[in-house]
Amino acid sequence: MKKYLVRLLTPKVIVAAIFVATFLFIISFVLIIFTAPPPSELSSMIAVATIKPYTNTNNTSQVNTNDPYIPTPTPTLAPGQISIGSVVQVTNTEGTGLRFRAQPSLVGKEVFMGFDTEAFKVVDGPKQVDGYTWYFLASINNENRTGWAVTNYLKTITDQ
Repeated sequence: MKKYLVRLLTPKVIVAAIFVATFLFIISFVLIIFTAPPPSELSSMIAVATIKPYTNTNNTSQVNTNDPYIPTPTPTLAPGQISIGSVVQVTNTEGTGLRFRAQPSLVGKEVFMGFDTEAFKVVDGPKQVDGYTWYFLASINNENRTGWAVTNYLKTITDQ
């Protein structure tokens, strides 16, 4: 067996193997470079998440809110009128979302989209514009998400 390997691994065979391997490596590299998709604009964006701790306004300290494994009560829809200070939930948009605007008007600048089950606190309103009733809402989870929304896709909610 040793004699067979010695006859097979001659300097010419080794040089030829190195040449073929180098050639294949260069071809592979060129194919990867020229067939790769162009970089997208999204690849340069960085996502930033801000987590705000829960503030208990009821002065009850029965639940340790720092424990992520304790289930949170699910808000339920409650009949009632929307008023300043109430909590509302986006509903019935069928996945298209609710446009929040800078002004209470259909021509107001769109500032963000609210999606089904998102909860917001009513800060101002109502205002009757363009045949709709508008309320100024602030997200419960992100104080920077504020805007005017129509009541057609809002329901008041209360905690169980």
